[in-house]
Order: sequence, then C-alpha cells, then structure tokens
Amino acid sequence: MTTTLNAPALQGKRLVVIGGTSGIGLSAVRAFVAAGGSVVAVGLERDEVPPAARQLSDTARFMHGDATQPETAPKAIEQCASAFGGFDGLYHVAGGSGRRWGDGPLHEITNEGWRQTLELNLTSVFYSNRAAVRQLLSQEKGGTILNLTSVLAFSPSGAHFATHTYSAAKNAIIGLTKSCAALYAPKSIRFNALAPGLVQTPMSQRASSNPEIMAFVKTKQPLDGGRIGQPSDFDAAAVFFMSDASRFTTGQVLAIDGGWSVTEGKTRE
Repeated sequence: MTTTLNAPALQGKRLVVIGGTSGIGLSAVRAFVAAGGSVVAVGLERDEVPPAARQLSDTARFMHGDATQPETAPKAIEQCASAFGGFDGLYHVAGGSGRRWGDGPLHEITNEGWRQTLELNLTSVFYSNRAAVRQLLSQEKGGTILNLTSVLAFSPSGAHFATHTYSAAKNAIIGLTKSCAALYAPKSIRFNALAPGLVQTPMSQRASSNPEIMAFVKTKQPLDGGRIGQPSDFDAAAVFFMSDASRFTTGQVLAIDGGWSVTEGKTRE
C-alpha cells in the first residue's frame, strides 16, 4: 500500500478522540477533520457541540463521557462505527493533574491522591486502549492507537513539577504502549505515544500563572524563543500517527517538548 502525498492525510479515516473537547484533544479534532478524517470526540462537556467546536464540519461528532468509566470508550467507538461506517483509530488525550486530590512529592501523596490520579491518567487509557484493540481485532484490518504521555515520565523536574503519581501513571502509559505494540504488530495494529512538555491547557494554569515557573520554563523549553507549548504544536504529529504515513511505525514515543528533555533548565537563585 502506498500513501498519496497530495491527498488529505486522513481521507476516509474514522477516528475517536478521548478527551477531544478542549486543549490538545480539541486541536487534534480540528486537524483531523481538516485532513479529511471523521471524528467522534469525547469529553466532559454536556453541550451537544461544545462552543469551541461549533465551526467544525458535520464529520465531527461530540459525545459526553467520562474517560474513567469503562463504558465510555466502547460507546464512542460504537458511535463512530455507526455514524461513519467503521473505526480506524483512537487518540487518547484525557488526563490531568491530581493535585486537588493529594498528588505531590512521594512523602506527601495521600491515598486518595494516588488512587484518583492513577484512575484519571492510567486506568482511563487502559479502558480506551482495550476497547479500541478489541474493535480493531474484530475487524481484522489493522489500525492505530495513539496515547498522550508526558516528558515527566522520563525527564523529571523536581523543583516545580513534583507530582509523583502523575509521573508514574505517564511512565506506565509508555510501558503499556510499547508492550501492546510488540504483541499486536502482526495484526497491523500500531501503538505509539506523544510526550508533551508544558503546554497551555486548562491543566497548566497553576504553572502558567506563576512567574517563577515560567522563567524556568523559558530555559527548560528553549525552542522558538523559550515558550510554553500550544495545543496546535501536536497536531502534525497526531495526524501522522493516525494516518497511513505511519504504517511502518509502532512502539515509539515522540517528545514534543520545546527541548525540555534535552535541556537542563535554570531555576532562580
């Protein structure tokens, strides 16, 4: 099979984005539609079409759902197959900080903080990936699964980002992604992951509103003038991994982090 470079990269692809109604996920939904794809986006918003997505075409459908519930991903995949005639891939973006429950440095993590943070960031990925691979196996035609992890999984920053349950969950996503890539490759089912640095999303408000942290980020993410990432910075990579252009790529983790994982960064004295 060859990829026609002048054709829309996702023409004919039927996709589900878990966590697709805000931030990185919503930006990806827009990019997928622009690239010719049809998308079911799942999020916590109860609007039939979230306000930020009302300019999208009728090839984007929105579904209220909680990623931490086991029935959410299967329902989204079923809706995708029903609305668009099939299912070709899943992009799991949903996750977030567990600070409000008690995540933090190891000696301070509460039992509730550990449980809730893992549920939001790891169990949700398990539910969506399991549902997606079951559907792809039943179709016997292959497909692609893309997960969002974090540079904190392998490039920690103790000074400002010591949320150890979150880091553990994001590292576990990499393990799940790679082990599944190995098992399902003979079935032409690909598993890959994107690892963001600090990105301007609702989750990052604590960091983005703190001048000291942002001064650190300017030296830790020095690319493009030393800035916080934007959701759109991930669109091209997401389109690639969801398209046939990545048909020979599996088990990979791509850091899109402005240089975070290869740069020391400087804290104020």
